[in-house]
Amino acid sequence: MLQDILKDAQARMQKTLDTFKLELAKIRTGRAHPSLLDHIAVDYYGTSTPIGRAANVAIEDSRTLTVTAWDKTMVNAIERAIMESDLGLNPNTAGTVIRIPIPPLTEERRRELVKVVKAEAEQAKVAVRNIRRDAMSDLKELLKEKEIAEDQERKGEDDVQKLTDAHVRKVDELVVAKEHEILAV
Repeated sequence: MLQDILKDAQARMQKTLDTFKLELAKIRTGRAHPSLLDHIAVDYYGTSTPIGRAANVAIEDSRTLTVTAWDKTMVNAIERAIMESDLGLNPNTAGTVIRIPIPPLTEERRRELVKVVKAEAEQAKVAVRNIRRDAMSDLKELLKEKEIAEDQERKGEDDVQKLTDAHVRKVDELVVAKEHEILAV
């Protein structure tokens, strides 16, 4: 019983951490990275499709991405989707290859991105704490049903708290790393 609750909390907290890592990958730094375009959807024959499934996204150099459409008729739709995204990018099309220059970030934009990272981190921490709350209530329920003793419940609560602290610490470490990445010129 106790181990099942801990395993479930561990798995859910790890999923939260993985989701947070994906969100951080979407936040652009000064360098070109294919994951910048992951959240952009293209109208692919009437279906909203992630850009990675309609084209090949690659890095040409540290400040340029290339998008090669698999279907020549999709070039305009992909270009339009990139322009309409919230990234503020201006693609240049040459045949079936779309080049996307990544402009250098201004100091003001870097500070805004750090705020976005910290907001995402706070959401991840809240999610981890909610998982802790659920695990604690499960432990209290087991105690109420007399399936575990009080000392087992206290040990379980300590274990859940240690798990929570470890995951919150990982979130903080990821924030510091991303902050250094964003602020590096």
